[in-house]
Amino acid sequence: MKYLHSVTLVTEKCHGCTHCLDFCPTEAIRVRGGKAQINPDRCIDCGECIRVCKNKAKKSVYDKLDLLSKYKFKIALPAPALYGQFDNLDDLDCVIDGLYSMGFDYVFEVARAAEIVSEYTRRYLKNEDIPRPVISSACPVILRLISLRFSSLADHVIPVMSPMETAAIYARREAKRLHPELNDDDIGVCFISPCPAKVSYVKNNPTNRRPLIDAVVSMKEIYFKLISCMTREPDHEHVSRSGVVGLSWATSGGESAAIFNEKYLAADGIDNVIQVLEQIENNALPNLEFVELNSCPGGCVGGVMTVANPFIAKARIQGLRRYLPVTRNFAGDRDSTEVPEEFIIHTELKKRRIGTFSPDEKLSLKQMSEIEALNEQLPQLDCGVCGAPTCHAFAEDVIRGNASLSGCIVCSFLSNDEEDVK
Repeated sequence: MKYLHSVTLVTEKCHGCTHCLDFCPTEAIRVRGGKAQINPDRCIDCGECIRVCKNKAKKSVYDKLDLLSKYKFKIALPAPALYGQFDNLDDLDCVIDGLYSMGFDYVFEVARAAEIVSEYTRRYLKNEDIPRPVISSACPVILRLISLRFSSLADHVIPVMSPMETAAIYARREAKRLHPELNDDDIGVCFISPCPAKVSYVKNNPTNRRPLIDAVVSMKEIYFKLISCMTREPDHEHVSRSGVVGLSWATSGGESAAIFNEKYLAADGIDNVIQVLEQIENNALPNLEFVELNSCPGGCVGGVMTVANPFIAKARIQGLRRYLPVTRNFAGDRDSTEVPEEFIIHTELKKRRIGTFSPDEKLSLKQMSEIEALNEQLPQLDCGVCGAPTCHAFAEDVIRGNASLSGCIVCSFLSNDEEDVK
């Protein structure tokens, strides 16, 4: 089945500058015919190309709020990072009340669900027969990156639903409790996302069942509509139910701190994440219990669909924590090692290496040998003029038949010099 991506190219804005080639972590971008091209089999929707494109030629694809108009009961799931977007905010209730004023019938904070997921993570870590270190499943970019580049670590990913999905389950359940006359088709659940990766995750429905979330909208788009609906004196019926634990998930290290275990590592930024995964794959971090990885710098506050600078947003989140209890949400028996069945991800993480060749092993080895041989003949400048990010990637393109050796201007120049000498 075709994978639906949320990062796309605006061709008319692309100048073919090759700047994006240097930042794509999976070498998914090529420049051909003066325009960038994104290989959908390699793209992990991290949004790095959106972040660095000087011409705004890459963009996020997400749902519009109008999509919810067909539902009788509309639920908003605000990500914790939303609270860090507003200046001088000292009361989470202002945001909650603003969402109700925008027309939502119910608001369930993803930060609430994050506190429950933290409890389930602590339970899971009590099991002794699981691969360690356990890797968080919260960031969709990390899941796709592991499936493409680090498939040997697939079993290390915790099989617990993310706070986004958990919030959707609880929100639907609460909506039906409050309004028994509603059925699933009457309820529209909208996640307010800081990044495009969560759009792709929802659209590709990894749980293979009826989607829990019906729309994923951009935090940036919501911000400008929400700010006009917020007041300094919110309705006291519309109150936040998040604590420090849930709110902290907005920034790198927040999820790890919530497991109450010192043997953890938290890394953010896609380059740092890849280095950590390489270390885990090489068994260089044997004493770790838990690893939290966020592809965006600073965590979710650094998503490309946010408004505020991630460092400023992080400072705002830290300021908001002063007014909150540690947690307001509990998952039941704290001594239990069981995670409720409905919050377990039963679909295995698909293991698929990028850069695979022919299913014929002999032919595949032959192609790999040809790539290495050609790569040795290239100048190793990784200049990007050929339209590939590195000389090795260019060699691979040539052997695959996707590029011509004449595309390397250095090789062409040397060949011309040799002809002149003759």
